Amino acid sequence: MSGEGSLEAPTRQIIDWKNPDFADPAKLDEEMRRVFDICHGCRRCFNLCDSFPRLFDLIDDSPQEDVEHLASESFKPVVEACTLCDMCFMTKCPYVPPHPFMLDFPHLMLRHRFVEAKNGQTEAVQQQLAETDRNGSAARFVSPIVNWAGTNTAMRAVMDKTVGIDAKATLPKFHARTFTAQAKQEDGTVNSAAPAFGKRKAALYATCFVNYNKPDTGMDARAVLNHIGVETTVAYPGCCGMPFLEQAELDRVSQNAAKVSKELCKLIDQGYDIVALTASCGLMLKFEWALVCPDNPDVKKVSEHVFDIDEYVVDVAKKEGLPSGPSGGMEPLPEGVTVHLACHARAQNMGPKAAEMLRMIPETPVEVIERCSGHGGTFGVVKPTHDVAVKVGKPVFRAAEKQARGHIVSDCPLAAQHIVSHTDTPAREPEHPIQIMARAFGLKKE
Repeated sequence: MSGEGSLEAPTRQIIDWKNPDFADPAKLDEEMRRVFDICHGCRRCFNLCDSFPRLFDLIDDSPQEDVEHLASESFKPVVEACTLCDMCFMTKCPYVPPHPFMLDFPHLMLRHRFVEAKNGQTEAVQQQLAETDRNGSAARFVSPIVNWAGTNTAMRAVMDKTVGIDAKATLPKFHARTFTAQAKQEDGTVNSAAPAFGKRKAALYATCFVNYNKPDTGMDARAVLNHIGVETTVAYPGCCGMPFLEQAELDRVSQNAAKVSKELCKLIDQGYDIVALTASCGLMLKFEWALVCPDNPDVKKVSEHVFDIDEYVVDVAKKEGLPSGPSGGMEPLPEGVTVHLACHARAQNMGPKAAEMLRMIPETPVEVIERCSGHGGTFGVVKPTHDVAVKVGKPVFRAAEKQARGHIVSDCPLAAQHIVSHTDTPAREPEHPIQIMARAFGLKKE
């Protein structure tokens, strides 16, 4: 007999997307009904995102009030509202593997999207937005025009009506000089007085967002690592494939994983640790790649040598120590920091490393928000789901306003931007936690 719930750590199963059964509509429908029936009877995830209220209302409002009599077409809104944040799997569901029910709601939503993609039922706008390397490479040459269009009321109204990018959504900016280009102009001098000097080498995996949209995050991260004694280089063989995972283009994820991991393995062989600069990319390199292409030895090797940037700084501080005493020569930031713990950072199962890192700064109030911001990938940008992203994020917005700190940070750049754009706080801009460390060390270039 199966127990009511499991107290064991959740374990992810391989995504068997090459098996014909995975894309079989009848088998998918059967699994959807099995899982939905369990979820309807449990309801512990009711407050995580909009997928679960939609599911419960769908069943409760049906004539028979059961899953058995629902039309399969009615499942679509439930799938649409899932951001693949993994929080139901990681923090709420008592029926995840190794429980006999083997319930993995996010990967079931992924499977549904995979079947839709196989049948040509995909959203063209989201597909084009997922081409981050192509878009970033093209936009950087005309970045002033692209950035103007992203903030111009008339142009946003046109985009809203024609391509479905919600006029209310804040869009990322593009930069003419990418992070990789800027890094080539810096010598990356390492602080020889730091305790970690000569003991570590880190390859900063730039990530598409940092490379094209937020290069200052990368520059600040490199400055911090150099200051605490870590030799650095910058690598960007291509996107990790998270945007394709969101669209369930698993073949594209596999291709990107093979390409990127092959290049990163060359750096690992040279003694470099791989350090990811955004939470979603760290999650892909650590876990998701291995679930999509488990037989790729390069993917396995990378998963064993990759760190989140906050995790890495904390590890250096604990094992080698920081320069100039316990506080590492840091100056207080009395205005304080609100730390949003990004879902994809939490899903890495490494603990709240952003908060742990920032609490090393002396006399600096650090407050935590441990809830989904509502944004992820294209979810907070496109018209069908922008308002849902705002709805889900409201508890986070209220908490940030109540804390009223001078900085709002998140390991997810889209989450940080989403929070800042929907709050009235002293925070001037959305930031990554590593940028606060750069400020404390006096390394931040304003």
